[in-house]
Amino acid sequence: MNNNLTDHTFWKNFWESKKGLIFKVKPDYTFSAILSKLIKDRGVKTAIELGGFPGYYSTFLKKYFDLKVTLFDYFIHQKIIDELLAFNELKSSDINIIEADLFTYQPIEKYDLVSSFGLIEHFENTKEIIEKHLMFLNEGGTLFITLPNFKGVNGWVQNNFDKYNYDKHNIGCMDLSFLSSVAQDLGLKEVKTYYTGGFSTWLENKESKSTIDKAIVKTIWFGGKIVSKVLRQESKLLSPYIVLEARK
Repeated sequence: MNNNLTDHTFWKNFWESKKGLIFKVKPDYTFSAILSKLIKDRGVKTAIELGGFPGYYSTFLKKYFDLKVTLFDYFIHQKIIDELLAFNELKSSDINIIEADLFTYQPIEKYDLVSSFGLIEHFENTKEIIEKHLMFLNEGGTLFITLPNFKGVNGWVQNNFDKYNYDKHNIGCMDLSFLSSVAQDLGLKEVKTYYTGGFSTWLENKESKSTIDKAIVKTIWFGGKIVSKVLRQESKLLSPYIVLEARK
C-alpha cells in the first residue's frame, strides 16, 4: 500500500500502547447527534465502520440503534473487541468482523451507511481512499466520514508536542473545499463538509509526555474551551473535527 502513511506495525504498537480502551460507549458519544439524525431521516438498517478497531462506533450503532453492523479494519485484536462488547452488554456475535486490506478486499455486501472516523487522513491519495468507501455503499446510501482538523489550534499542538503522530497524517486533506470537490468528482450527491466538536485538543500516549508538555496542552485545552463557549461557532481555528457527508 504505497498510498498508506502507516503500516501494520504502526497500528499494533499504537493500540498495544493505549490505556483505558474498554469503557461504556454512552448515548452522547462523539458525533452521536449527527448520526442519530442521519439514521432516522434515511431509514438506515445496515452499517459498516471502516478502519474502526476497537469498534466504538460499531458498538454505538448496535447498542443504541440496533443496526446490522460490520467492523472492518486492517488490524484486529479480537480479545479487545470481545471485552469492549461485553462491557457494553453486547455479545461477540452482535458485530460482524472483517480483518483485511481495504485496497485488495472485494466486498460481498453493501450497506445503507458507510462510515469511517479518523481513517482517510492516514493516506496520501484522498480520492482513492474515499473511493474505496464507495465499494461498500448501497445506491442511495449515506457516506459519513470524520477526520481530525490539524489546521487550527489542535494541529499546532500535535505538530509541537507529538511530531511523530502529526507526521502520520495527511494535513492537506483537512480542507472543506478539497473534500467537497473530491466527493463531487466521485459522483456523490448532497455533499456537505463542515467543522464540528466545539473545541478540543489531545496527545496520543499522553502518559509518555513530560509534565511540562502535559501542563501546556492542558492550559491550551482549558483556554480553548472557554473561548469556544463564548463564540459558540465552529471554525477552522478551534474545531477539532471535520465531517464529510454525502449520498451515492
